[in-house]
Amino acid sequence: MATTQAGSLAANANTVSRRIRRFITTLPAASSPTTLQLFLPRSMPRTAICMDPLLPLLSRSANLQRSTSGEGRAIHKGGELTGPNPTDRGRPGSKRHVLVDANGIPLAVELTAANVHDSTMLEPVLDAVPPIRQCAGRPRKRPAKLHADKGYDYPRCRCACRKRRVVPRIARRGVESSERLGRHRWVVERTLAWFGRYRRLAVRYERRADIFAAFHHFAAALTCLRFVERWFC
Repeated sequence: MATTQAGSLAANANTVSRRIRRFITTLPAASSPTTLQLFLPRSMPRTAICMDPLLPLLSRSANLQRSTSGEGRAIHKGGELTGPNPTDRGRPGSKRHVLVDANGIPLAVELTAANVHDSTMLEPVLDAVPPIRQCAGRPRKRPAKLHADKGYDYPRCRCACRKRRVVPRIARRGVESSERLGRHRWVVERTLAWFGRYRRLAVRYERRADIFAAFHHFAAALTCLRFVERWFC
């Protein structure tokens, strides 16, 4: 009788092990063997199952699910593309880099951590401008000139503009006053204020950077729509 009972327990253990291996790929990032008890039959003794051979497979599956679904929240505290904000007592935050035309219509939006310097994102923002169709001629991809504040007053920024055949109009440090925005640079500040009026953008609630960037693109599309309605409606 004892031999029969032991044989039945071993058979049940093998059956449950196969069941666990079948469901292990669909577990929601399990990290302990207690999660597997959801798939065990009620009549099955917990002591009849040896979890040691399944723990490496379980840990590999959990790590795989975390890496593919982007749920490594404990590793990246505060979400993706976040850093200490120097203007907010070092709290984690993000920074938006916006390129607009003369009317304030956003042409390109890029996101970085709050501690990333503005000058490092000049080239990615310029390259992110899509071709814009004109009334006549080929679609235009580069502006004729670029106005920027003193944060971009570096030789590499001016060289990057000239390399793309864009005339740099960058405010010079120690020469131009910082109390005035100038005749042209106030436009981008107004567009940044428009972005800040959206509740989902004023405070970042998303940990994933792609979702936060999608909200920025949606806000840019709404801004373009308002200009279209003003001009043609």
